[in-house]
Amino acid sequence: MELDAFVKSPSSLLERLRNDKEKLRSRLATYIATNPSVLPSVQTFISESASSDRSAIGAALRLAEAMCTSTKPDAARKIKDFTQRVSDLTVQAGYSEAGEDESATQLQRQNKGPTPPSPGGALLEGEWKTKLADPFKPVPLPN
Repeated sequence: MELDAFVKSPSSLLERLRNDKEKLRSRLATYIATNPSVLPSVQTFISESASSDRSAIGAALRLAEAMCTSTKPDAARKIKDFTQRVSDLTVQAGYSEAGEDESATQLQRQNKGPTPPSPGGALLEGEWKTKLADPFKPVPLPN
């Protein structure tokens, strides 16, 4: 029902979520990922929106593409092509920023190994953490 309302009047979404860019981004991404045929309405939405909202629209396009990549690769490709055809630089900047944030998050997940315990903060020590730690042990200073 909300999707039909967006297709008929794209600016209705902007009126409802004007001050909340995060909700605007996630709701629009959900609409696009659910049904990529709303992309012409997104074009209208871009032209009707203020420049401050356009970066959120670009981020929504990137998020929708990421949502579709594994399950609907054709839809993801259609979203990417649509974004490349958009002539608005603010939308494209929001799209790029969202991609950089996503890739940084993935790198952090990949690089995360076992985290060493914080020095001086552990109450238990030993292989199985069964021995009490020495509370008077000096804390190593950072280099």
